[in-house]
Amino acid sequence: MSRQPAISDFPSNLQLRIVPSPLDQTPVSVLVLLHGLGDSMEPFAQFARQLSLPETTCISLQAPFSLPFDLGGFHWGDDITFDQSKGTMDYDTGFSKASRMMKEDVIEEALLQKCGYKPRNILLFGFGQGGMVALAAALAYRTELGGVVSIGGPLPSHMIHSGSDEVKNKTPVIVLGGSSQSLMTQSALSNLKQAFQVVEYVRWPKAGDSMPRNRDEMLPIMKFFARRLQSRSGVPEGAIELA
Repeated sequence: MSRQPAISDFPSNLQLRIVPSPLDQTPVSVLVLLHGLGDSMEPFAQFARQLSLPETTCISLQAPFSLPFDLGGFHWGDDITFDQSKGTMDYDTGFSKASRMMKEDVIEEALLQKCGYKPRNILLFGFGQGGMVALAAALAYRTELGGVVSIGGPLPSHMIHSGSDEVKNKTPVIVLGGSSQSLMTQSALSNLKQAFQVVEYVRWPKAGDSMPRNRDEMLPIMKFFARRLQSRSGVPEGAIELA
């Protein structure tokens, strides 16, 4: 039987916030949240509290690498590179260290071995770079997880399948992005569908990729949780309201 995770279950160098299931219910599922480039674990811990998913413990992880030049915030990439033409940091800089940490330290050692969760009851939620790491970790683990939610985070380039003979991963995936200026392009969707058996795409009527701002944008994610979370209580009616 699964138990409530504790900080001591994870490596000491991994920063995280644990949000217990509502009303101290015994957790059946666990949702791991991964923030985007330049952010930190705190806003996603608050987001987890707003979700208030029944019988589900949420864990907000902080990326292991600080941004350079006193920029503040953290990143998941193996490196930092700048796009001189745009004056921005590249998102896709390799995630071998972060995906290995997710697979070995978080999923296998902490959640499966120490806390007793089944793979089917572990879900990953990521934004931007965090979504890319979530997808990479799901592919690296291979066994079916509860699901991956990726907002504006495509499959990392180093994990794109080169042929159609690859065995597709059974973990269900939902990806979400804006109708323009989004990283979730048709090419990105095609790459995901080559890697995963089940890929759902939600195209929000707004420019760019950002976290959900209202009930309508949040609804597809909550429906995904309702299908995939192993909870005896179901998703509470008011849980899709965001403060």
